[in-house]
Amino acid sequence: MENEGAAQGNLVGEPARPAAWLLLLALLGGNVALAIGPWFVRVADTGPVAAGFWRLFLALPFLVLLARANGQHLTGMGTRTLGLVALGAVTFALDLASWHTGIGMTRLGNAVLFGNAGSVVLLFWVFIAHRVLPRPLEWLAIIFALAGAAILMGRSLEISPATLLGDVFCLAAGLLYAVYLLTLQGARGASGSWSLLVWVSIFGCPVLLAIALALGEPVWPADWRPILGLFILSQLVGQGLMVYSLKYFSPLVVGLALLTQPAVASIYGWLVFGEVLSRLDILGMVLVGAALAVSRARA
Repeated sequence: MENEGAAQGNLVGEPARPAAWLLLLALLGGNVALAIGPWFVRVADTGPVAAGFWRLFLALPFLVLLARANGQHLTGMGTRTLGLVALGAVTFALDLASWHTGIGMTRLGNAVLFGNAGSVVLLFWVFIAHRVLPRPLEWLAIIFALAGAAILMGRSLEISPATLLGDVFCLAAGLLYAVYLLTLQGARGASGSWSLLVWVSIFGCPVLLAIALALGEPVWPADWRPILGLFILSQLVGQGLMVYSLKYFSPLVVGLALLTQPAVASIYGWLVFGEVLSRLDILGMVLVGAALAVSRARA
């Protein structure tokens, strides 16, 4: 779910190719930054949905500057395209609301894995849309995804029904993110990546704010540090590095790099929040992670 830049980064103008080590560092750094985002959601004194609102709202002026710096116009979008962007933005807002809610209810490693499940969902969509059967490697990815998810959700139920519900919220977020990407598929050709993100934020912010208020969440933070950390690391550093680096890598490398996210989240989940993983948990994460890598490779 946290790979929005992967779907949009290739729309940015092609500069001279930087050094390979710098690109790899940017790719890994972007994933690590995105993986730390759930930590800030956990410790923020706003509600989780309200934290998502601030993440998008605070990023807006920076996105506008990036769009202008890349020569991308914010006007001139057709009515149909703008309608698709609005629909995609609502889906993305629901994705963030569901994912942030799940982050507070389940283990961080699970939240990050299931939040990125959109890659596997898109793999299913390809089979349905093109009316084809999966190839052997794709069948393997599907089996791994289902087996790993079953193990992780079963372990969550052992801990508490609440953690299982958190897994469901994060899985729903992964599904919503896949719908978001499919909705904006046509709009990407008519607009640059940064200007598209500006409009997604413009339409998505009111939706997140309305949900937060409807749930009775505290919106205005007493301590701005977690909110600023979420906005800076997830939206600026994380997404920025991903947009910068992902267009230079094959989908397989992107999928493998994605696996650093649940690994990082599990490490600080253990160190900071005492979330101990059993061998069975690790097996489930490896299976789902392998499925994500394969689904990215087939993208």
